[in-house]
Order: sequence, then C-alpha cells, then structure tokens
Amino acid sequence: MGSLRRLWAVARKETREILRDPVTLGIAIILPVLMMFLVAYAITLDVREIRLAVLDEDGGPESREYVAGFLQSGYFRLQAAVRRPREIERLLDEGSARVALVIPAGFSRDLGRGLPAEVQTLLDGSFANTAIVALNYVDAITQAYTARLHERALAALAGGSRHIAPVRVEPRVRYNPGLRSEHYVVPGLFAVILMAFPPLLTALAVVRERERGSILQIYIAPIRAWEFLGGKLLPYAAIAFLEMLLLLAAGSLWFSAPVRGSVPLLLGLSLLYVLCTVAIGLFISTRTRSQVVALLLSIVLTLMPSFLFSGFLFPIESMPRFFQWYTHLYPARHFMEIARGISLKGIGLERLWLNVILLLAYGAAVLSLAMLRFQKKLG
Repeated sequence: MGSLRRLWAVARKETREILRDPVTLGIAIILPVLMMFLVAYAITLDVREIRLAVLDEDGGPESREYVAGFLQSGYFRLQAAVRRPREIERLLDEGSARVALVIPAGFSRDLGRGLPAEVQTLLDGSFANTAIVALNYVDAITQAYTARLHERALAALAGGSRHIAPVRVEPRVRYNPGLRSEHYVVPGLFAVILMAFPPLLTALAVVRERERGSILQIYIAPIRAWEFLGGKLLPYAAIAFLEMLLLLAAGSLWFSAPVRGSVPLLLGLSLLYVLCTVAIGLFISTRTRSQVVALLLSIVLTLMPSFLFSGFLFPIESMPRFFQWYTHLYPARHFMEIARGISLKGIGLERLWLNVILLLAYGAAVLSLAMLRFQKKLG
C-alpha cells in the first residue's frame, strides 16, 4: 500500500509539472494531431494527374484515339502537344512533363494493314515510384486500345453479323475498395506518432530533473526504482492515450478512415503500445544527462525507425532478409500490423495474438532495463 502511495505521489507531482508547462502540453496535444494532418495530406500513394507530353507525327484517327485513351483515363493530364523531338527533351529536362509519348508517322497506316505499330514512351526516372506506376498505366491503356482494335477486326471478319466481346477482368479490391491512400496512411500514423512523441516527452522529463539537480532528492528518498519510474510513466502514458483518442477521432471524422474491427480492442492494444513507447523514453532517460542528447537519441531510436522499419512507407517483405528480421526490434512494426489489421481488415485477437505477445515482451524487457539502470544509480 505504501508503494502505491509513493508511486501515486510521483505521478501527481509529474502531472502538476506538465500542467504548469504550456510547451510540454502543446507538444503532447497539438503537435501529434498537426503531424497527422501534415503527413496524411503530404504522403499520398495515389499517382494521378501525371503530366504528359505528346509528339504525334502521324496525326491519323488511330493515333488520336490512342492519345485520347490516356486523357480519358484520369491518370494523365496533357501538358503539351509538341511538334519536334527536341521539345520533348526540354520538357523532360525541366520536369514540366513526367511521361512523353512519341507516335511515329505511319502509325495509322501500319494498324490499317494489320502490321505491328510502335510507340515510344519516355519516362522521367528521377521519380522512380511515379515512373513505375506510370509505366503500368501506359501498358494498361495500350492493352485496352489493342483489345478494341482486335474486337473491331474480328467483327469485320464476321461480316458484322455478330458482336465479339473481349474478355473482361472484374477486379475486386478487399479492405480498401476505393484504393484511397488516406485509409491506408491514417492507421499507420497511429503507430508512427505514438512512437514519436511519448518517448521524447518521457525522456526529457527525467533528464530535466537531473539537469536541475532535483533528481538528487529521489536518490536519497526512501523510494524504489519501480515506484519512481512508474510514477513518471503514468502521466505520459495517459497523455499518449489521449493522443490516440484525438488521432482516432481526427482520422474517422476528417479523413473518413474506417475502423472495421473492434474500437475497444484497438484502444486497448494502443494502451499496451503506449506503455512500450513510454518505457523507451524512460530507458533513454537513464542513459543520458542532457536534454539535447535525450532529444537526439529519441529521434534516432524512435521517430526514424518508425518511418523506415515499421512498414509505414515500405513493405517489409520487400526489404532484404536481414532488415526484415531487424524490424522486429521496433514495436512500431507490430502495432502497425495491429492498427491496419483492425482498422482496414476488421480482424481480431485470433489473427493478432503474436503481435500482442511481442509487444508485451518488448515493453516488459525495456521497462526492466530502465529499472535496472535506475536501481544502479540509486545504489
């Protein structure tokens, strides 16, 4: 009972310190939501309105129909219709166009004779992801145009007596039917933001006491390591959980990001994740003596890995084998799967139990290390 009273006394003291510091409150409440809006709008996986330049040296009805297929697709926007190859080079060099089509003279004639017709596609490879997606768009539009030509040719051979329909593919996209990138990005931001701010705030809080010298009172007070660290952990865990509630509300109300699974389950597991991230902050605080070093370590150990090794930006299965294993060192990787699994797929613990166990193990290990380090200082 006495241990709980001492823990609660530390938690009350830390809460008063937070409420007296408007900067800390701003970092804790305003910045996470602001970061969600900035990143959700800045990072988009949708590639549309690709600037297109066209050099149509043929000028026939077939070439015009081919170009129209690009403009009607919604993926390309005609930036310029040029007359000389040199203009194509200039537009690509300037970045005014990302894709250029060069349709040679005789394109319509060759198609009319049943001969293969060639089209040159030039892509700006300095934006590799955009170039890959644009190339897939070009292939799909070209295949659709070729299918229409084949249908007309077969209909002509049949004397127009019957309609020969091409094979049509009906894709069905599960979990995100509209392929809206914000539905994919917003749940991922839960993991990234909760890994960015709570460890930073917790680490700075303990190191600040060390810089002021008030930590010496703790060293000589009759208090155990777990009582002090637990009291420090609780206020920041509560703030981080409040951050999660705000992020969830902003994602649902502003971005219309769905939560198809259990909201209580998502919140419960987010609390577990928050305890892991705050424990990281406590561990950092036991290794540093200045707020500047704590700030830098927090960025290096939490924010950067949460972007790079959580699966937020890059699929983990596309990484080299070593880095696929390396990602398991970061709890953001496991909560990323939890947040997206519950939000997009609507799955439950029957699919996520391993991630939950790994988060529990991670939090217990880091918190134990922090207590051991602090216990040595008390000793």
